[in-house]
Amino acid sequence: MSSIGTTVRTWKIQPGTIGLWILRLVLTAEFAAAGIMKLAGNEQMVAMFGELGTGQWLRYAVGVLEIAGALGLLIPRLCGLAALGLAALMTGAALTNAFVLDVSPAVPLAMLAVAGLVAWFRRSTIQALFRR
Repeated sequence: MSSIGTTVRTWKIQPGTIGLWILRLVLTAEFAAAGIMKLAGNEQMVAMFGELGTGQWLRYAVGVLEIAGALGLLIPRLCGLAALGLAALMTGAALTNAFVLDVSPAVPLAMLAVAGLVAWFRRSTIQALFRR
């Protein structure tokens, strides 16, 4: 009788990896919901972008960027770049809230912090994309 050796592969998942995935999923849900609200013409979104005076084209553009960023967060190779783009988008949102709309920038700043954290931890994938 012959014995066949088998190799058992063990996956070592670190707590930081799980935490990063949770942050990515939360960001994905938040940005996808916000983007869908903008593209669907939610009354609050239409009114907010109307108050900006830029026209509704900006609402559509931001909605598309939010959904694209949310999808990018789910793709490991694009995750860091998507998070960086969403952080930039939230920088603009925070500044707009504070200086144009005169409302609290707390929510965009919180989203900026989480997106920035994800981008920081995925900076190696961002660098790898630019090296190509």
